[in-house]
Amino acid sequence: MQSKETQEIIYQIIDDAKAQDIIVLDIRNISDIADYMVIASGTSARHVSSVADKLVDKMKEQGRRPLGLEGKETGEWVLVDYGDVIVHIMRPEARQFYNLEKLWGGDEAHGIAES
Repeated sequence: MQSKETQEIIYQIIDDAKAQDIIVLDIRNISDIADYMVIASGTSARHVSSVADKLVDKMKEQGRRPLGLEGKETGEWVLVDYGDVIVHIMRPEARQFYNLEKLWGGDEAHGIAES
């Protein structure tokens, strides 16, 4: 599966799980760690964890298992690493505080999809 296709599937899965304010950053020109970064918000810690669970379950159905999964215990910020696509699902307060869009969205990265 190509990284573009992976990020499109991930976007659809988390959108179906009612994640909010989803953006996809193309970071191919500024980082070697991944091609795309998906950032989304959940309405509560439970919602953040639920979106992450749905993502992992649906991606397993596609034959993809995450390389890493962190933060599910607290539900404040869950990171799901699919190698070429890194997904951050965060409570709005954490998202505002860490402001990953600004950190990764400089001149070289750009948002390619928003909900």
